[in-house]
Amino acid sequence: MLDFVLAVVAMALVFQYINGFHDTANSIATVVATKVLTPLQAVGLAAVTNLVGALWGTAVAKTIASGLLDTHVVTVTAPLLLCALIGAVVWNLITWAMGLPSSSSHGLIGGLCGAAVASAHGNWSAILWSQPAHPWFKGTGLYWKVILPMVTSPIAGFVGAFVILGLLYAIIVAISRAGGPFSHLARPRWVTAFFNKAQLASAGFMGFAHGSNDAQKTMGIIALALVSAAKAGQLDGLPHWLGFLHPSAAALDHDEIDLWIKLSGAAVMAAGTAAGGWKIIKTMGHKMVKLQPIDGFAAETAAATVITVASAWGLPVSTTHNISGAIMGVGTAKNPRAVKWGVVERIIWAWILTLPAAGGVAWLLVRVFEKLGWS
Repeated sequence: MLDFVLAVVAMALVFQYINGFHDTANSIATVVATKVLTPLQAVGLAAVTNLVGALWGTAVAKTIASGLLDTHVVTVTAPLLLCALIGAVVWNLITWAMGLPSSSSHGLIGGLCGAAVASAHGNWSAILWSQPAHPWFKGTGLYWKVILPMVTSPIAGFVGAFVILGLLYAIIVAISRAGGPFSHLARPRWVTAFFNKAQLASAGFMGFAHGSNDAQKTMGIIALALVSAAKAGQLDGLPHWLGFLHPSAAALDHDEIDLWIKLSGAAVMAAGTAAGGWKIIKTMGHKMVKLQPIDGFAAETAAATVITVASAWGLPVSTTHNISGAIMGVGTAKNPRAVKWGVVERIIWAWILTLPAAGGVAWLLVRVFEKLGWS
């Protein structure tokens, strides 16, 4: 069983690497599309800010590790987690090949749920569906932690970006009409120059937000695998050079995430970011709507704010969904006809299919593992 635990850690890092060139591409798409940064510069900024964000809090990791499955119904084993990760990776690669910005987060959650139901022999009670609490954001289960944020967060990104861009336009018009010594600041050349610089801050904020949410999901899976294996005695007698795999006392007793898990997840995500993602950047930054620096600033600020608040509440939201919603918001604020709604429809279908598709692959893999005697 130790081999499976090691396989889970390795596959989790593979997933994080793919997340880097899949989801991080979404987080830097706007700053590349507006030509404020070159792709290489954007990747460097994202890598650094992802690392900082990944080390900021562990609320999302704890949700993934303990807030979605009922351990009284299904035993969380390394083979189950391995099937969940492979399901997410397969769907990520399919959507990446198609240039579709689907959600790695929901791919992972879908894989986890599909593998759990299969391991519980079709018992859907293996999934924690809904456990309300007060205030509402402290509720646990799939509905409160995944489904509700999946719908509301991109809407919040859309509305936030729409409002921010509208306010910026209103300020520019007011400066122009007021005349006086500052009226030149409303000229297109000055506006573009200002937001070229301002977008560096908003892009950094977006990278931080992405790291604070997406990097933590892989941390949660690795922590869940190691804590489960340790409590089952499967890590007893580890070789000295693998001693770091054994969870600390804090991790075993209080769901804390060990530092090496945080650092490795953030580093692998940064490496994945450097590896690619340009197909998705093209879809996000060019195919939906043509972006200017002021648009990129509004979209990034709105999406990053939503993601950062969700991270603080332990909600595993999708960077993809939020930045997509925000880009739609700025496009609608400029001119609804400028948004290519056919592209938007393809993206939304990818969102809808992600949970069941990744879950279906994971479900089939559990069945294959059972046939091979690996469960």
